Amino acid sequence: MGNNNEKNGALPENKQSVDIDIDKIIEDTMKEIHEDINQSGEKKTENKVKKKRRRADGTVKSEHAGQAKKSESTEESTKRSAPEDGSRVTGTSQSREKETRRKAAETSENKQEEAAVGRRRRQAEVPEEGAEHTHENSTTDPALHKRKRKKKKSVPEEAETMEQDSADSESGDSGDDLLSKNRMGAVSDNELEEQDEEFDLDEEFDLDEDFYDEDDEEMKRKKEKNSKKILITLGSIFGILVIVYLAISVYFINHLYINSTINGVSFSGKTAKDVDEYMSSEVQGYALTIKELNDATETISGADISLKYVDNDDVENAIKAQNAFLWPRAFFQKNSAKITIGVSYDEAALNAKIAALACVTGEQTDPISATPKYDGNSFVIEPEVAGTKIDSDVLTKKIIEYVTGFQNTLDMSAEGCYVTPKYTSESPEVKTACDTLNQRCAASITYTMNPDVVIDKTLISTWLTVDENMAVSLNTDAVTAYMSEFGKTYDTVGKARTITTPGGKSVEVSGGTYGWSVDEATEVQNLINSINAGEVVSREPAYEQTASSRDQADWGSTYAEVDLTDQHMWYVSNGSVVFETDVVTGLPTPDKETPAGVWSCLEKMQNKTLTGEIQSDGTPEYETPVAYWMRVTWTGVGFHTATWQPYFGGNRYTTNGSHGCINMSYSDSETLYGLIQVGDPVIVHY
Repeated sequence: MGNNNEKNGALPENKQSVDIDIDKIIEDTMKEIHEDINQSGEKKTENKVKKKRRRADGTVKSEHAGQAKKSESTEESTKRSAPEDGSRVTGTSQSREKETRRKAAETSENKQEEAAVGRRRRQAEVPEEGAEHTHENSTTDPALHKRKRKKKKSVPEEAETMEQDSADSESGDSGDDLLSKNRMGAVSDNELEEQDEEFDLDEEFDLDEDFYDEDDEEMKRKKEKNSKKILITLGSIFGILVIVYLAISVYFINHLYINSTINGVSFSGKTAKDVDEYMSSEVQGYALTIKELNDATETISGADISLKYVDNDDVENAIKAQNAFLWPRAFFQKNSAKITIGVSYDEAALNAKIAALACVTGEQTDPISATPKYDGNSFVIEPEVAGTKIDSDVLTKKIIEYVTGFQNTLDMSAEGCYVTPKYTSESPEVKTACDTLNQRCAASITYTMNPDVVIDKTLISTWLTVDENMAVSLNTDAVTAYMSEFGKTYDTVGKARTITTPGGKSVEVSGGTYGWSVDEATEVQNLINSINAGEVVSREPAYEQTASSRDQADWGSTYAEVDLTDQHMWYVSNGSVVFETDVVTGLPTPDKETPAGVWSCLEKMQNKTLTGEIQSDGTPEYETPVAYWMRVTWTGVGFHTATWQPYFGGNRYTTNGSHGCINMSYSDSETLYGLIQVGDPVIVHY
C-alpha cells in the first residue's frame, strides 16, 4: 500500500544541511574579551607605578627650591630683627651667630631632603593594593585629616616663627643661644615631617585621580573595540542564517511544504514524482472497507470497478503555487493541497456495488429527534433515537471520494451517511423549548368558586405542544373546551334549584334569567394570557351576569317569591318575610299563563300604561294605566296595580286571570313598590 516513510513525509536522504556552531563562536569571542581586560589591568598597574615615581622626583626638586627660599627668608628676618644700636652684642658675636644658624639650617635641609627622597621612592615602589589601602586609610583616619589641616601653614609663617625664636635667643646668653638653636632645628624637622606626610596623602589622591582618568579613556577604547567584535560576530551569525534560510527556500521550490496533505495522506517535503509513485502503488490491490452500524462491514475492491490511476499536473501546479520563501509558516498550519487525483473507474459497476450493499437493501428506520417530555413534575428532554435510514446521496458521494483518493476505510457514521435526527439533546432549540414549556407550567390560576378551582401545571402541561421546529404553542381549542365545561358546571341561569317556601313547602324551580353566567369567550383569552405569562393569580372568572350567592339557592336571603298554585306572594328581606299578600296571576292557558322560573326585578315605574299586543286592525289588544309597575320579564310580565279585580287569591286566576302579569291591589302594589329593588330575585313556582 505504499512506503511508510513516504506517507509520513520524510525528507529525501540526499538532502544537505548546514550546521553552525554558534556556541563555539560566542565562546571564542568572550575569551578574547577577557584576555584584553587582563592585559589592560596589568598595563594599568605599570602606568600607575611609573606615574608615582615621576611625581615623587618632581616633589623632591620642588622641596629643595622651597627650603632654599626659606633659608634666605630666615636670614633676612634675622637681619631685620638685630639691634642697630650695638647695645650688648658685638659684631664678632653676630657673625658667629649667623654662621651657626646657617650651618644648622643647612644640616636640617640636607636631612629633610634625604628623608623626603627616601619616602617618595619607597611609596613609588609600593604595589597597587598597598596604594589603595593607604588611600582608604587616609580617608578614614581622623589624624590624617588633622595633619592635612596643619599643611595650610605657609613657609613664610614658619620663617617668621624662626625669626622670632632667633630674636629671643639674641636677647639671652650663649647657653640660651644653644637652646634656641636646638629648638629651632627640632621644630623644623617636625614641621617638615608633617608636611611630608600630608604631601604624601595629597599626592596619592592626585595620582589616583589622574590614574582613573587614564583608565576611563583606556576602558572606553576597549569597550568600543569589544562592541565592534560583537557586532561582527552577530553579523556573521545573521549572514549564516540567511544562507541557511535561502538554501531551504530553494529546496521548497520543487517540494511540497511541511504538513502538506493530499486526501488526508501526508506528503510533507515530497516532489511531484514522489506523489505519482505513491498513487501508482496504491492502485494495486486497492479495496475500500465500509464500516456500518453494529460493527458490520462490507468491501468494494478496485478490481471490481476497474480502478486505475491517471497522472496529471495538479501536484506540480500546487508546488508552483506555494511561495518557497514563506516555508516557515508551514510549521504553524496544515497545508491541505487542493489536488485532484486522476483516476478512472467503471461508474456503472460502482453504482451497482453501492446499490447492492446490505445497509442499503435492508430494512431502514427513521431517526427520532430529541424532544421535551412532561415527567409528571416538569418538562425534561427525551433523548433522540438514531435510525438506520441511509442518506443515499451522501453515501454515494463519500464512496467516490474515498475511492478516488485511495483511502481504505469509510466509517458511515463518522461521514454522516445515515439520516440523523434533526434535533439532539444538545440542540439549543430543544433546550429553549423545554425552558419555555416549564415557564408556562409555572402558571397557577385559582378561580374563587365554591369550592375553589385551581388550574396548574398538571392541566396546563396537557395543553402545551411542540411542533417539528421546536416551536411551543398552547392548544387554544383545548382551553376553550375546558372553559365550556367550566361554564356548564358553575352557570346557574335556567338550572333547576330547590326552594322551601315560608309556608314550609319544598318545590323545585327551573327556568328564568336570574343566576350565574360565565363569560366563556372572555375568560378563555384571560386564561391563555395568564398561562403564557407564567402568572400565579387568584380571581373570579369573567361573568356575563352574577347572582347573590354561590350556594345552591343562589338568590340569597332577599327576594320576592310567588306561588302560582296558592296564588300568594312573599317578600323576604335578609331571610325574614316582611310582606305577603294574595295575588291573581295569568290565565292558565299557554299564551297567557305566568311563566315559572327564577327572574329578577328589571325596572320600577309609577303611572305606567300597559299596552297589549297589536291586533290585526292595528290597535293594541289593551291599553291599561296602572299606578305602580315592577317589571319581571322583558316580554311584559311584572307586578302592577289591578284596581279592576274585585278580589285576589283563590281560583280567581282560572276564570279572570291576567295576560301573564301578577295583579295586586292598590295598597299591596304600593307596599311592594317601596320594598323591592331593581335586581332583586323573583322566584315564581307552582
